[in-house]
Amino acid sequence: MRIVQLQYRASPAGDFSKRLHDIFVESGIESSIVTLFSDVGAEAYRHELGRFPQWRSKLDNHLQNYLTRKSDRQYGLFSYPLLGTDVSQLPELREADVIYLHWVLFGFLNYKSIAALAELGKPLVIVMHDMWSITGGCHHSFTCEKYRTACGQCQVFAGQKSPDLAARGFRKKQKLYARYDNLHFVSPSKWLYECARQSALTKHKPVYHIPNVLDRQKFKPIDKKVAKEILNIPTHGQVIAFGAVSIDSPYKGWEYLKKALHYLHASATSQKVSILVFGGADQQVLSDSIPFKTRFLGRIQDEYAMSVVYNAADVVVAPSTADNLPYVVFESLACGTPVVAFEVGGIPDLIRHKKNGYLASYKDAADLAAGMAYCLDYDLEVRTPPEFDTAATVQKHRELYETMIK
Repeated sequence: MRIVQLQYRASPAGDFSKRLHDIFVESGIESSIVTLFSDVGAEAYRHELGRFPQWRSKLDNHLQNYLTRKSDRQYGLFSYPLLGTDVSQLPELREADVIYLHWVLFGFLNYKSIAALAELGKPLVIVMHDMWSITGGCHHSFTCEKYRTACGQCQVFAGQKSPDLAARGFRKKQKLYARYDNLHFVSPSKWLYECARQSALTKHKPVYHIPNVLDRQKFKPIDKKVAKEILNIPTHGQVIAFGAVSIDSPYKGWEYLKKALHYLHASATSQKVSILVFGGADQQVLSDSIPFKTRFLGRIQDEYAMSVVYNAADVVVAPSTADNLPYVVFESLACGTPVVAFEVGGIPDLIRHKKNGYLASYKDAADLAAGMAYCLDYDLEVRTPPEFDTAATVQKHRELYETMIK
């Protein structure tokens, strides 16, 4: 069994294709990766495309930015791929038994190049890391359910003439999906699995639920005192950690976390609490908004270092307002640190309320603060749910192969 995975960019941390590749190889499954860009060193199993496909990708992003210039940014990213690269003739793809598509937008593949892969006649597994595969182009629909019937008059393009980009994207996917019977859709979360089963695009296609995987040799509990000493954090205090990539993202919920931290600061729990922030967001803006002593770690590109951060924290807060199965939650729980998050998307797959973390009411900053206080006050027995066991996930992939081959 030869698996080839396609992805937009290879990265040194949080790379789902690499994580899946590693467990495939450990399980005796031959695996390789084709990537458009790479932020890591060359490896024999990874094929990075050249300058011309990368140039096409950048041009595609410029064109899409122009097309979506009047979109309502509060609904997040919208993708309508125009340019793409036909990779169907690469030896890796010609010799593959199964092809996995992860994040292949931003000018890596378009509808035509996806069709060229389907024309090879091999099982094509589309891993849904967000909602794009089942909508007219938005990556998260929030409360909109038009994808269940047909996208159009989209909230992202309110007031624009019909057919808008969402309607066009929906029709393109409808034609593509109807043409090929070797397309298989995999959702890491139960939530997105149910969405896919209800989408007019995929309700008649094979859809599977297979959780993400994680290297448990990297992400595992260590002594909290030792982890805090490594980061030069006082061992007598309590630490709340969170990741901040962009405070303007409509998905990440910074406005609710900011309010929650102020609620927490006004409570008795706030004594001896400090904040640990990782990610590349504007430190000055965050510092001015956080009422606690705050330590900024910046971007962390090493998974062992990230594991130390999770272990140094007494609680991790992930205030996403739209998410599938966030690795921050998964990684923190694997390190034995409870997580507070909103009850949205696939997050309830991982968090068991008041057992390994706290599920706050959606967009309720006061409840988010209550969740942080709860996790700081109680000694929770934190572990990931049993369905996220690596061996169980590998077995699900094997069962998927057997189903597709039959």
